[in-house]
Parts: sequence; C-alpha cells; structure tokens
Amino acid sequence: MKKLIFILFATAVFSVNAQSKGPVLTWDKSTHDFGDVAQGDKVEHTFKYKNTGNEPLIITNVQVTCGCTTPKGWARDPIAPGQSGEITIAFNSLGKFGKQNKVVTVISNASNPDGGQISFSANVLEKKPVNP
Repeated sequence: MKKLIFILFATAVFSVNAQSKGPVLTWDKSTHDFGDVAQGDKVEHTFKYKNTGNEPLIITNVQVTCGCTTPKGWARDPIAPGQSGEITIAFNSLGKFGKQNKVVTVISNASNPDGGQISFSANVLEKKPVNP
C-alpha cells in the first residue's frame, strides 16, 4: 500500500513538473533584413514577442555586438503569461560597407534557449554624392 501511495505521489509530482514550463519567449519574427541602405543611414526595426509560458517573463538586459546597434523600448517590468511586448533595434550604417549581419542577445529568465537571440542584416552601399 505504501508503494502504491508513493508511486501515485511521484506520478502526480512528475505530471505537475512536466506541465510547468516557466516563461517562454516567443518571437513573431526573430530576423529582419533591412535590404540596401546607404552609408550613414539610420534604420530601425521593432521585434515583437509574446510570453507563451505559464510564469512571468523578465528581460534583464539586451546585448549588442557593436556600437552601431542600439536596443530601445524593451520592458523593464515582468511580462505576464499571454502578454506581448516589443524591442526596437536601431542600426547606424555610418562607417560600414557591404553585407552586415548583427546578432542581438536578449537576457531573460525564459526557459527556452532559442528565444534569447534576434538578428538583422543590411547591405550597406556607398553613399552617392549629391550633385548641385
């Protein structure tokens, strides 16, 4: 009888843990292509996400790989399950040339490891001089 009770208890605990997935960061679209941009142009894109988990999502930092990329507008407060948010990424093409691929790392308590990165690309073309 004690074994049966133990087995039932263990099964119940395992079932609850299997359903408890924590916060999950799900992106509408995790990549963006700005296409052709002229040197010196500043472009922005807003990445939208949703917490598809069952616990609050907390974004603690957004890290970029160079000074040409700036994150802004990300939530500092917890995002409840089912709620949405957005992060705007600005790219300054000054001093860049050719194909650019940038990765932005979102530091959070999300339980899904694939939710921690978004990326963008751009093809920076030489700026044409303006003829008077």
